[in-house]
Amino acid sequence: MFPAPSSIRFWGLALIALALALIAACGDEPPPAPRDKASLAPFVASPEMVVEEMLRMADVGKDDLVYDLGSGDGRIVIMAAEIYGARGVGFELEADLVRQSVENARRAGVSHLVEFHQQDVMTVDLSPATVVTIYLSQQANLQLRPRLQSQLRPGARVVSHSFDMGDWPPVGYREFRDELETTRVLYLWRIPGGPPRP
Repeated sequence: MFPAPSSIRFWGLALIALALALIAACGDEPPPAPRDKASLAPFVASPEMVVEEMLRMADVGKDDLVYDLGSGDGRIVIMAAEIYGARGVGFELEADLVRQSVENARRAGVSHLVEFHQQDVMTVDLSPATVVTIYLSQQANLQLRPRLQSQLRPGARVVSHSFDMGDWPPVGYREFRDELETTRVLYLWRIPGGPPRP
């Protein structure tokens, strides 16, 4: 005996409704966590080889004070302290990364030379720095440029990984391949008026 047509129609419609509900539910993904409005770029760590090149390009020495804007896990100022004995300050919005940086500095034995602050880089007083390192974005560089030019002292150096500063011409440019054969580009600017460097 076959089921009545009305019964078939009922169950058919019920199955279609259930399928549509499941499809709708699957597409109902939670929205991504909102980024801090002050964040100028996501954290992407520079490989150690790139960090070494940035520090070499800036001619970092033991008398320098290195500011890293958007310092992530702290590797740039930590390596500046480890390799050159330079002092350094990292500025980072993410509290977890600041804590990680402090721990990384402790493990590297350079806590006496470096410190880290949870702070929007657009609010940092840049005037004490002799070297500034950045790996942010093109837009972030352009936002930072007036502050770099007005606050840094003559002779201070700025090194950017990947992104330039618009029509502010760099005094140094380096393109190379890292250990993974990825092409890397570094830019160097020097605030005019300082003593010439070798």
